[in-house]
Amino acid sequence: MPRLIFSQLKWLDRIVDGKDLTTKIMQLISIAPVYLQHDFVTSLPEILGDAQHADVGKELSDLLMENTPLTVPILDVLSSLRLDPTFLSKVRQLVMGKLSSVALVDLPVIIKFILHSITATNALEVISELRERLDLQHFILPSMFQASQIKLKITGASSSEYQEDDSPNCVMLLFDILKLTVRYEKIISEAWIKAIENIESKHKSFDLAMIFIIYSTNTQAKKNIERVVKNKIRSGSIQEDLLESTFCIHYVVLKDICPSILLLAQSLFHSQDQNIILFGSLLYKYSFKFFDTYCQQEAVGALVTHVCSGNETEVDTALDVLLELIRLNPSAMRLNAVFVKGILDYLDNMSPQQIRKLFYILSVLAFSKHEASSHIQDDMHLVVRKQLSSTIFKYKLIGIIGAITMAGVMATDRIISALTQRRDDLNNEQCTQVTSLLQLVHSCSEQSPRASGLYYDEFANLIQEGKLTPETLEWIGPTVFNDFQDAFVVDFCVIPEGDFPFPVKALYGLEEYDTRDGIVINLLPLLFSQEFEKEGSQMTSQEPGKKLVSPLCLAPHFRLLRLCVARQHNGNLEEIDGLLDCPIFLTDLEPGEKLESMSLKERSFMCSLIFLTLNWFREVVNAFCRQTSPEMKGKVLSRLKNIVELQEILEKYLAVTPDYVPPLANFDLETLDVIPHSNSAASAKNRKTGKIGGRKRKADGSKAPSPDTLSKEDNSECDAVPTGRSQLEKELTGKEGKTSVSLQNYSAFFREVDIEVFSILHCGLVTKFILDTEMNTEATEVVQLGPPELLFLLEDLSHKLDNMLTPSFTKRNPFLKNKGNRNIGFSHLHLKSAPEVVHCVVQLLTPMCNHLENIHNYFQSLVAEDHGEVDGPEVKAQEHHIMASCYQRLLQIFHGIFAWNGFFNLGYHNFLYSALEVLASRLKQIEHEQSLEELVSQSFNYLQNFHPSIPSFQCGLYLIRLLMVLLEKSTAPAPKKEKIASLARQCLCRAWSHGEKEKSSIFNEQLHDMLCIYLEHTDNVLKAIEEIAGIGVPELINSPKDASSSTFPTLTRHTFVIFFRVMMAELEKTVKGLQAGTAADSQQIHEEKLLYWNMAVRDFSILINLMKVFDSHPVLHVCLKYGRLFVEAFLKQCMPLLDFSFRKHREDVLSLLETFQLDTRLLHHLCGHSKIHQDMRLTKHVPLLKKTLELLVCRVKAMLVLNNCREAFWLGNLKNRDLQGEEIISQNSQESTADESEGGTSSQLTKSKATEDGEDDEASDGEKEQYSDESDDNSD
Repeated sequence: MPRLIFSQLKWLDRIVDGKDLTTKIMQLISIAPVYLQHDFVTSLPEILGDAQHADVGKELSDLLMENTPLTVPILDVLSSLRLDPTFLSKVRQLVMGKLSSVALVDLPVIIKFILHSITATNALEVISELRERLDLQHFILPSMFQASQIKLKITGASSSEYQEDDSPNCVMLLFDILKLTVRYEKIISEAWIKAIENIESKHKSFDLAMIFIIYSTNTQAKKNIERVVKNKIRSGSIQEDLLESTFCIHYVVLKDICPSILLLAQSLFHSQDQNIILFGSLLYKYSFKFFDTYCQQEAVGALVTHVCSGNETEVDTALDVLLELIRLNPSAMRLNAVFVKGILDYLDNMSPQQIRKLFYILSVLAFSKHEASSHIQDDMHLVVRKQLSSTIFKYKLIGIIGAITMAGVMATDRIISALTQRRDDLNNEQCTQVTSLLQLVHSCSEQSPRASGLYYDEFANLIQEGKLTPETLEWIGPTVFNDFQDAFVVDFCVIPEGDFPFPVKALYGLEEYDTRDGIVINLLPLLFSQEFEKEGSQMTSQEPGKKLVSPLCLAPHFRLLRLCVARQHNGNLEEIDGLLDCPIFLTDLEPGEKLESMSLKERSFMCSLIFLTLNWFREVVNAFCRQTSPEMKGKVLSRLKNIVELQEILEKYLAVTPDYVPPLANFDLETLDVIPHSNSAASAKNRKTGKIGGRKRKADGSKAPSPDTLSKEDNSECDAVPTGRSQLEKELTGKEGKTSVSLQNYSAFFREVDIEVFSILHCGLVTKFILDTEMNTEATEVVQLGPPELLFLLEDLSHKLDNMLTPSFTKRNPFLKNKGNRNIGFSHLHLKSAPEVVHCVVQLLTPMCNHLENIHNYFQSLVAEDHGEVDGPEVKAQEHHIMASCYQRLLQIFHGIFAWNGFFNLGYHNFLYSALEVLASRLKQIEHEQSLEELVSQSFNYLQNFHPSIPSFQCGLYLIRLLMVLLEKSTAPAPKKEKIASLARQCLCRAWSHGEKEKSSIFNEQLHDMLCIYLEHTDNVLKAIEEIAGIGVPELINSPKDASSSTFPTLTRHTFVIFFRVMMAELEKTVKGLQAGTAADSQQIHEEKLLYWNMAVRDFSILINLMKVFDSHPVLHVCLKYGRLFVEAFLKQCMPLLDFSFRKHREDVLSLLETFQLDTRLLHHLCGHSKIHQDMRLTKHVPLLKKTLELLVCRVKAMLVLNNCREAFWLGNLKNRDLQGEEIISQNSQESTADESEGGTSSQLTKSKATEDGEDDEASDGEKEQYSDESDDNSD
């Protein structure tokens, strides 16, 4: 009845006393029951007239403060009334303060009122406050917990059921309001993005949810959202835990915008930043984890698209995500297996590691003991058999990789919830399937050495990962052992028969064989037989029933054998330890004088023989490096020494055999088109035909590890072959005209050294004369390691870290180059993850510190003896060069470890602490647990102590880069920054010996980096620039042609342009970062900034005037480019300062402008010089420079007008002159009567016409501005 009576007051045609009616209604509302108050309040807009809106609004706002249950109807009514914006703002503030205490059901209406009251002027402020006060977790998490508790109860009250259903509905209603608002209100969406972007403290899950919502509803904001997200990821503001909580809390809302979330993930995948790519992968992961079947299907489809894109980083990351999804929810992934199976059509562009991942994913889905997976099993078997039987060699290799990976998954032990007898039956069936599949692969590959080598390597990897059951190993072990023995091992007493081109000898045996029980590796006869078959009767090797034995398979077959034995005997290799010290059938390898007289065929045969021997020794070292017996350690070290000696011999042969193509050592797909850098296309083409199986190569394939595909810096480091002597031989034999080669160009043809081999670094380092007397096999735990062997290990470890820890997007290959070449020779390494590699290397830091200190002492003793000069015999020069190379590699390895970006992940901080503790403990014993800052500081102090013994400029650069990496991890960087600047200056002020090549592009780049480090870390950039330009350069000008500056010996006429470019760039960067300041700043700040600009302009003047002496094209280009940028910075940063400093510091300002005027006049002369010489590389900079100079003229005039000193400005015609000041004669020059630059024109900025060349004098000479001393008298 009350509602019926009240409804009669609605829409009355005439109200006699509206004010009285309003008063009565408000009184009625105040005393009515709650359920009636709601109806009465909502009826107010239909009863009241416009005149009463303000009064009612005030009454309702008071009621809002007193009666919280009426919040929703009151706010609903206030939105319908015509109220003053100021009043609405007060109400909004009132409501905002109650957000934390309102009920969830009231929240949508409250948020709607707040958003609808926003204006363009207060949008950012209101949104920032709203996101700060709104805590949705406070509402959602309790309701989620309550719902879960209700589900556990058998019975529940109806009210509980209502709450269970009502909470999600309220949340959905709230986000619907937010979606509509950000979709149709551009002001609100932009303000929300800006508010999130401005957050510097911890983010909320609500922030991420809003990012996803705006991305899904506002098409125009997508790019802006992507930019904000990427910046937040780079800064570390958005972490995985925040993303997971966002999906956990808001999954009901986010599942509706799943396509947009996947679209954002796809965009992040295209980034070059590894952290951003990983965040994109997390979006896929959590979309699959929290959303329904449809969204899961979309996520898998998007990942499949990434895999098929061909981009290496995208493919790797997408495959990793698919692997993670299988672990996360295997049953859901089985439903989407058909999408993953489609990737099999895109195998052509995949690397071997990617193919392994794909087949592993498919195999897990296929052999998961689930009925729905049977059809995938059939498809997998069909695909593998088809590829194995393919006549196209590439697909056969893919089939081998796929079959071995599939066998590994099939053979993996699984927990089967069934009876014991049933489990045994299944295991026996599995074992039968695995063995039959392996037999199929073996039979399909045995006629091709290349295919057999890949089969052995893949099978060995399978055993190394422990994926084969003991039953399978029992079957395969004896077979592998007997096959290897029959193929490659013969008795020592057996004399090889055949018409060999060289006498056959058993060499490199570590023990004397006095009996007939010894064995020997039958290498030379096998190689000769293969070469004979290639030339004579190639079909013989393909005859059915005849087993092909190729020396190419020696190393991979042995790797398989030793892993089988190690797995069966828990790492004990006594069963095959005879292969460690047994000799090899070779011939005398040392070329001596006969090298020049050998035919090309004989030299190629000898090269192949040495390559195969080296690869055998490498695998032997891989096999026995972890044996603990002192005798075995000594033999391993002897084999390491054999490797170093053989590499020296190989260099000599390769130097006279430039078109030689070595036998393959790595058999995966990435080496299909690899030829050494020194080979020509024509010679490679000639070798394309007539070769057995895997020896066949394309002539037009990309040239693997060449200086073109390596980074320039790495190429410089690898000029030395792994023995470290190539560079030295270049210097010693260059006069005789001999050719030297780098074995780094042949790295694809050497077997990979396992990371376990580096445990040899625990051996000590001794000098050469001690090494001569120590190389015996006495049973002692202390085994000595010589400098050449140490360098061999360090170079290999350095390349491994560079490949594994440096993100792939920073090592992009040139266009049309084979993208897989970067990973050739690292296939075993890639079986480990980056954290596993870091853990292994951290364990080696202690022995590497020992070696570093020993080398430091070596160079310190040299300095004490002869001041570091190596003018002694060749042996001493070789030793010096090897020790310097070891020094450089150690610093490079340290830098690679500490620069690993994985340390930003909290999960790997323990690795960082362990590494820092090793360095810190070298100075003093660590007695208690120290903070990260303490460890960083102690490690920094330890490493900086090595600087006095640095033997080369490049070593100095690596040491400083290493210190910079530690600086990034420090919370107190100031003293460390000063020390780095000091060390960099010492490197620049040191005269480097030992053949530092000043004309080398590599040295130039290193000098550029060192100078940048110095100027970026020094506390006074302007003073440092003035010192170099004002002291060092004049010393250079006054010195002889080939001399250098006495203060900065690295500053020569060849390196001047590098110094000049860096100083100009750093000067511009420094002044650009200086704040312009405001008139409200204190007088002291104005004076400091004015003094700073005086110094900057003085430095600029010194540098610009140097182009009169050094007028080469690079110097002039730098002047044009950075001259314009400096003038622009002067306009933006300095002119506002001069505006309010002119009155109090008139003399200083005028002096500054007059100095700058002379500099800009030189820039004008440079423009004329560029035009008269018609140098397009220079003239393209002229228009922008002249425009900037014109702006400077106008800006100076504006400054003078602002300070009531307009009469001080006058303008004249500036003649076109060259760099030497000579006038450039132009078409109109004879008619010009103006004097030099300031020929007086009117003081009213009257612009006399410039020459036809368009060189408006006001533009170029804009600087005539102030400038006469007479102007001082006229200014106020």
